[in-house]
Amino acid sequence: MKARKIVLLDGHTINPGDLSWKPLEDLCQELIVHEKSSPEQIPERVGDCDVLMTSKCFITREILEHAPALKYIGSTATGYNNIDVAAAKELGIAVANIPAYSTEAVAQHTIALLLELTNRVGLHSDSVMAGDWSTSPYFCYWKKPLTLLAGRSLGIIGYGSIGKRVASIAEALGMTVNVYSRDRQAAVTSDVVSLHCPLTEQNTRMINEDFLREMKPGAMLINTARGGLIDEPALARALKSGHLAGAAVDVLTSEPPASDNPLIGLDNCIITPHIAWTPIEMRQRVIDVLSDNLAVWLRGGRQNRVEG
Repeated sequence: MKARKIVLLDGHTINPGDLSWKPLEDLCQELIVHEKSSPEQIPERVGDCDVLMTSKCFITREILEHAPALKYIGSTATGYNNIDVAAAKELGIAVANIPAYSTEAVAQHTIALLLELTNRVGLHSDSVMAGDWSTSPYFCYWKKPLTLLAGRSLGIIGYGSIGKRVASIAEALGMTVNVYSRDRQAAVTSDVVSLHCPLTEQNTRMINEDFLREMKPGAMLINTARGGLIDEPALARALKSGHLAGAAVDVLTSEPPASDNPLIGLDNCIITPHIAWTPIEMRQRVIDVLSDNLAVWLRGGRQNRVEG
């Protein structure tokens, strides 16, 4: 059995051209992939499709109620808060996601951010390329002090698969790991605090003035989870005051961010553009699991189904 028509609303970030959509093509009579879709374009593009797929587009009750042919929604991500799952359930529309596909990649990127904070490889490489070493009277120099991780502590907030993997790598580097859910005080007052929890109504902007004040002076903060966990103006103030030595984030509250985001331009804040999950192996896994989920549903199964 095949789907009649699959519409993918925002396929560019998963596959900008270096992968194949063939696993999905094999499961349908027609596949339409849009690079991205604005909110205004979504209703028309959903149209008469029976299978819809998206990563970040908001699929509201109103959209679902005006899509009588729609029977299945595949999230191309682990998170699915952009889909009104409760409304989908009422309307008999199945929803499936892709759980825990990027653990290794996100853990690796977390450690890359940690090492950039402590060793400032990029800063020093740029300095050399600018000619600073060639004109130095010394055989070595440093623009900012380097920090040894062995003997220091890492507080982990969110001890799921990614948090556990980060912990194992940190321990291999000689760090002591403090888990927030086991010992809040030890985690918050660690030398480095790293966020790996999902974003909920309860923990939105949990990294606020009060939380930051509790952190150890000179500590560092890393976020590869969700931007909404951090009160960004409060973090900017903590960085500017020197209370925190540095921060490194792969996610921001608004993506793409406004040009006046308070973290952009701070010399003790490292920002990468939500790329932790993007190694080609991870994006291929997204396509494979997305296709497998649909294939199972077409046979009457429930692989990776989520409920409202």
